[in-house]
Amino acid sequence: MPEEQSDRQAEIRDKAARVRSRSRMLRAESARAAERVAETEENMAETLARLAVLRRHGTLCGDWDVEQVVAHLTAAASLNQRQWLRSMLAARFRPDVHNQRRLAEQCGSTPAETLARFRAVITSTTAPSQHTPAYLGEVVVHAQDIRQPLGLARAPSVDALTPVAGFFARRDFAVPSRTRVAGLQLRADDGPFAAGTGPLVTGPTLALVMSMAGRVPYLAGLDGPGVPALRSRLQAAAA
Repeated sequence: MPEEQSDRQAEIRDKAARVRSRSRMLRAESARAAERVAETEENMAETLARLAVLRRHGTLCGDWDVEQVVAHLTAAASLNQRQWLRSMLAARFRPDVHNQRRLAEQCGSTPAETLARFRAVITSTTAPSQHTPAYLGEVVVHAQDIRQPLGLARAPSVDALTPVAGFFARRDFAVPSRTRVAGLQLRADDGPFAAGTGPLVTGPTLALVMSMAGRVPYLAGLDGPGVPALRSRLQAAAA
C-alpha cells in the first residue's frame, strides 16, 4: 500500500511538472506573438506616414479606404473582451454594425489624428480575444489590405506569419478561414507551415494567409491541384 501511494504521488508530481512546463511554453509563445504584433504595427505605421495622401485610397477590405482600415485596427486594440461583447450586444450581433460604430469612434478629425491614435495603441495588450495569433492575424491581413493595392512590397516576416497561418487553418474566427480550406492540403514553400489533407495548395506563407482570409488577388501566388477549388470558394463568397 505505501508503495502504491508513493507511485501515485510520483505520478501526480510528474503531471504537475508537465503542466508547469506547458504553461511556461504557452506564456513564452504568447509573449513572442505579442512582440510580433507590435513589430507588424510599427512597420505599418511607417507605411502610413503618408496617410494624408493615401487616406482615400482603396484597400482589399471591401469598401473601406486606408484611413478606415487604420481606424478599425485602432478600435480592435482598444476593446477588451467585455467591451467587445457589450458592443456586439448593442449591435444585435451584427458585425458590420459593430465595426462601423467602433471605426467611427477612432477616425480622427484629420488623417494625422487617426494615425496618432493608431500609434498610441501599438504597444497595447488590450484585445477582444486572448488568442494573440488572432489579433496578429488581424494586423497582418489589414496591413496587406492597404499595401497590396498601393504596390508596396513590404511583407511581414515568415516568423510572424506562421502562427497566423496555423490559427487560420485550425479555426473559423473573424473570418471563415478553416472552412475555406477544408479538404485541402496547405504547404508553405518559404517556411514550416503545413496543414490539412487533400489536393495540395502551395506557395508563400503570406499568400496562404491572405487567401484563407478571403483575399482573391493572393491566389495568383499559389500553385497546386487544390487552387481551383480554393479559387471557386473565394469567388463564390465575394460574389
